[in-house]
Amino acid sequence: MSTVIQAIHIPAWEERTAPKPHIVYRIEIQASVRSWQMWRRYSEFADLHLELTKSTGAPPPAPLPPKHSIALFRSSTNPALLEERRACLEAYLRAILAARDDRWRESFAFRDFLGVPVGKQAAHDVGGPTQFTSSSWLDEHQDVQARIRDVRADINRRDALSDSGDVSGSHQANVQAKKKLAGVITRVGVLEEGLRTLAMAGLSEGELQRRTDMVARLRDDCDKLAKIVTVSRMTARGIGSAAERNPASATDRSALLSSSSGSTQGGFNRPVARVFGQAAQPRETEQTRPLDDHGLLQLQQMQMEQQDTQLAQLSTILQRQKQLGLAIHQEVKEQIEELETLDAEVDKVGGKLTSAKRQLNRLGG
Repeated sequence: MSTVIQAIHIPAWEERTAPKPHIVYRIEIQASVRSWQMWRRYSEFADLHLELTKSTGAPPPAPLPPKHSIALFRSSTNPALLEERRACLEAYLRAILAARDDRWRESFAFRDFLGVPVGKQAAHDVGGPTQFTSSSWLDEHQDVQARIRDVRADINRRDALSDSGDVSGSHQANVQAKKKLAGVITRVGVLEEGLRTLAMAGLSEGELQRRTDMVARLRDDCDKLAKIVTVSRMTARGIGSAAERNPASATDRSALLSSSSGSTQGGFNRPVARVFGQAAQPRETEQTRPLDDHGLLQLQQMQMEQQDTQLAQLSTILQRQKQLGLAIHQEVKEQIEELETLDAEVDKVGGKLTSAKRQLNRLGG
């Protein structure tokens, strides 16, 4: 939900007379690829507040402005009071949207209150087959990409909190990343199902292949993020290896990674080895720091598998380019044959015209 809704504004209110005089507030919702507006009464805000409190077990992060402020002055002659309520309602919705805990903004009541498009809601909630148009499929793909960026941001925040010693905050950020990633994987499955439906509806072969590659890249990103989240969870729970739970000190790592041209303090001489090009210095990264030998081997195997997958995708693209090149070559060859035939016909017609001209000259003479 946090990636679908990017901003909420309540810029204005107006008084309506049917079925009886009342005030409604215009809510403008800005998403990543579209925007819309909703009109809501204060009583609907009150119902939303009650439903959120009931369904989540806790009140939203901001209080709802009280009803009595305008109950005695229900007319457009009190714009100051109406403006004050408008600002408070806007702050109320923004607090839910910006809250660190997403249980309020992820609830059905909040999405229904804001009128989130049904296609996105269905894909996000149940992951079932969704009827996409070609344009709405691309909109959903952009939303999933934004959600993946949110997962990466949570992972970066987790690492930063871990470095600062905030174990609880780091764990909470990792839980949020895992939860969002589960939703992303579900929505990627919905995209795949929608793509099959579009293919049956007559989507062109080239566009189908392009979108298949887009989904494959999303799958690849999800696999990478899942492994990163899993490694952190094992370390936090103490079920990882000793090296994962107790990484070596900076001094030990510096001594291990340092290189010298001569012998070390223990008299160990580096073996003479054949080196192609400039020798690269070993580097420690955030990804390898919590891993032991077995973890490093798994990471290397994972990266090799990813490279193999990318190479297979590149091979598929090159094969398609080769087929296009052969088709173009065949077309050019046929055009050349047609031009040669045309040239022969032109020569033949030119010969006939020359013969006819000679006969005319003889008759005229």
